[in-house]
Amino acid sequence: MVAALRLWRCRDDHKTIEILLLRHQLTILQRRLAAAGRRLRPDWADRAIIALLLGLVPKARRAGPCLFVTPDTILRWHRDLLRRRWAKKSRPKNDRRATHQNIKTLIPRLARQNPAWGYRRIHGELAGLGIAIAASTVWEILKDAGVDPAPRRGSVTWASFLRSQAEGIIAADFFTADLLDGTKVYVLTIIEHASRRIRVLGSTLHPTGQWTAQMARNLVMDLDDAAATVKFLIRDRGTNFTEAFDTVLADAGIRTVLCNVQTPRMNAIMESWVGSVRRGLLSRTLIWNHEHLRQILHHYELRHNTHRPHMSLSAAAPLKPLPPNITDLDALRVRRTRRAGGVINEY
Repeated sequence: MVAALRLWRCRDDHKTIEILLLRHQLTILQRRLAAAGRRLRPDWADRAIIALLLGLVPKARRAGPCLFVTPDTILRWHRDLLRRRWAKKSRPKNDRRATHQNIKTLIPRLARQNPAWGYRRIHGELAGLGIAIAASTVWEILKDAGVDPAPRRGSVTWASFLRSQAEGIIAADFFTADLLDGTKVYVLTIIEHASRRIRVLGSTLHPTGQWTAQMARNLVMDLDDAAATVKFLIRDRGTNFTEAFDTVLADAGIRTVLCNVQTPRMNAIMESWVGSVRRGLLSRTLIWNHEHLRQILHHYELRHNTHRPHMSLSAAAPLKPLPPNITDLDALRVRRTRRAGGVINEY
């Protein structure tokens, strides 16, 4: 506006020169922005000034000025400004008190802890606590917090199901190990989902139906001795698992859950352990014979259950809780113990 007042006092020839100069600078700016693929985006204050000044220009001369927008765009800005102005004036005054911050924190917490509760159920729970609030306010708070409606939050995923039922789930799998002479040995292992405890049931050159059934009986006896309540066993559809194996488990009240074909993620915890034993032990050791394989698998099982930290157990081992924190670090001495011929290190 100051520049417009200064231009108003200039003589006509000076006005013409300055207008030509400004128009040329604007042309340069438009050319550079077009080359860069960008557009000018004025804020609302700039739009208001441009719309006001163009309103003073006669309609017949509005196509003459060199503008970076079309006259129709400026007229649309002007209509938007008027619409915003009258909308603000016509908006009813709301004398409702603001919701307390503690309530705004409590409502999403109730929704997350109770996935099946909708906004009306939460409103009723708040009323029972003596908190006076409208149901629509509860809905608005949940929406602002990004909490989905109850039907979406109430669906149970495969991961959440396994997490809630982990105490009663074990998983089984066979893996193979190659001896030095090329002989292939089949190893049957079990892992408990909740504690991550590993049980190497046995190894054999020929996993017959009679052998797998005996391994199932040994497993049932071990679970009884440990007073473990197991309801489900997850396994793949390999031919090494015979009908006799499932029958022994069914007699003990354990239901067998089969994975889909070529879907190792359905037995992810077991497959992850098999991968770790291959990387950490079998691929780094020359296995002389079957007895040597049994020994190193025993050391690996013992290390996994009593020493190896697990993220799901807050860095504790399956059969060994974390020790109390050390306060005197100056007296700390860390020693290494080698297992399985030096392949495994314990500290």
